[in-house]
Amino acid sequence: MTGTVLSGAHVLALVGILFGAIAQSATGMGFSLVAAPLLVLYLGPRTGVAAVVVLAALSSVAPLLRDGRHARPSEVGRILVPMLLCTPVIAVLLRGIDTRPLAVIAGCGVIVSVGVLASGVRWHWLRHPVGAIATGGASALLNVVGGVGGPPVGLYAANAEWEPARARANLHCIFLLQNLVTAAILGIRFPGYTELAVLAAGTGLGMLLAPRVPAARLRQVVLGVSLLGGITLVGSIG
Repeated sequence: MTGTVLSGAHVLALVGILFGAIAQSATGMGFSLVAAPLLVLYLGPRTGVAAVVVLAALSSVAPLLRDGRHARPSEVGRILVPMLLCTPVIAVLLRGIDTRPLAVIAGCGVIVSVGVLASGVRWHWLRHPVGAIATGGASALLNVVGGVGGPPVGLYAANAEWEPARARANLHCIFLLQNLVTAAILGIRFPGYTELAVLAAGTGLGMLLAPRVPAARLRQVVLGVSLLGGITLVGSIG
């Protein structure tokens, strides 16, 4: 991602990085959902996804350094372990298969789940180990079929009603490690200086906003970002 003259697609990609970084650092999730479509448009599917996971991992570093003390390793591990174990297995099983119909079905499930949780209903089974395992597996599946692994984790966090600092720290831990592993699998695509500067600016703005986001608003934003992920998956059929 270099060059002295910015094309229109490059400018859009930088806008995606900026707002994706703001969302990620302020709420703990959202970078890939905001930035991935524009980066893929600019760089193409393979290179774009590789760039997204590296930038997404970097977007969680500074917020985690500041708020990492609020993370709960046991809560992170419950989701992260099945997520990382399932990812290579799912990738092998679905190799060579058209995953678009599966992505659409998964997206519809996410949309319905967001509606249920937004209505005030709580799923108590999600707070048990089986719910965490299902969340990690679903995130791995959605990441493989659509590059959007965040919605199941966002739904889990909203259902758990973690207080804001704890939610952000847990989500940053989960997505940082997931993106690092994904980057290792896909091949690391180092961003250019322009992308890093825009990422730093967005991350800084998001970190300034984070303490000002109350618990109820954070939950709404997380559900909204998860809904965007579901819609993105449904739209993948095109």
